[in-house]
Amino acid sequence: MRTYKIQPLDESLRPIIQQKIDNLNKPKGSLGRLESLAMQVCLIQQTLSPSLAHPCHLLLGGDHGIEREGVSVSPREVTWQQMINFTKGGGGVNMFCRQHSFNLRLVDVGVDYDLSAFPQILNYKIARGTKNFLYEPAMTEEEFERALAVGEQLVDTCNKEGCRIISIGEMGIANTSPSSIWMHLFTQVPLKECIGAGAGLNAEGIRHKYKVLSKAVEKFKVSSNQERLEESLSYFGGFEMVTAIGAMLRAAELHLIILIDGFIMTACALAACQLYPPIHDYMIFTHCGDESGHLRMLEALQAEPLLHIGLRLGEGTGALCAFPIVDSAVRMMNEMNNFDNANITKYF
Repeated sequence: MRTYKIQPLDESLRPIIQQKIDNLNKPKGSLGRLESLAMQVCLIQQTLSPSLAHPCHLLLGGDHGIEREGVSVSPREVTWQQMINFTKGGGGVNMFCRQHSFNLRLVDVGVDYDLSAFPQILNYKIARGTKNFLYEPAMTEEEFERALAVGEQLVDTCNKEGCRIISIGEMGIANTSPSSIWMHLFTQVPLKECIGAGAGLNAEGIRHKYKVLSKAVEKFKVSSNQERLEESLSYFGGFEMVTAIGAMLRAAELHLIILIDGFIMTACALAACQLYPPIHDYMIFTHCGDESGHLRMLEALQAEPLLHIGLRLGEGTGALCAFPIVDSAVRMMNEMNNFDNANITKYF
């Protein structure tokens, strides 16, 4: 795994940014979370006049070997069926990308289906799904490196187009299973508390899922050193999840704003933070979903989500729904008048 150059945010501009925020023609602090968001965005971009130009959304598709163990109510063919549906503009992710003018990139990094007949889907297929981590590592070290590199390449392409903010979503049946295991390994929260219904498992289905994942974790005893950290990512992860981590790491290197979606993408963010803690500064956690464990994972990351409206679709839809709040914070900085220009007495 290559070394990423991710630095903590340069705080030297903070007093000047705060002065601009406080001099906008409003009571001090009256725009609440928008003010702290504006501060974060300005520090990421190192400017008093931030931009959300050319927003991009990466929708990454991949299948999981663990699906063969009946840990999801949805069969694996739903992955490729939804990927094709996305090419027709019929998914939730399509709707929200249109609504908020995001450039949507559909990417096959590991779908267990031949999607070559659909040129709208970028073909970066590493394999037709991961292996079953109940019996063996989900991917090889080489496949892990390739997935990271694909994420980097996708972000580089967006960056060359002038992108300043990126969101990432996933399509992969059973990907709440590796997400739950990563959460358990990286937060030490008991595995049972990390496992939820996914796409709609009933109580018996959740018990079965716990039994399967428990067996898998028993075979993989994690230590705290860096080598084992990376091994845990490749042992349990999905191609779309590792690609997302690579995209996040590269986005932070380029000082892009990273919108973090729901349970699966928060697990990827958690993994990225384990590898490079300063990346947390570049992330905006957009919502808390209904999947069991999501709130606990956000708490472990000391992340305050923007929304809590019962979302659990995935695809990055929560990140897209929260985008207007970030946009409002940026518009506040760029479009709101200050006391001097508005000829209003500053009363504090």
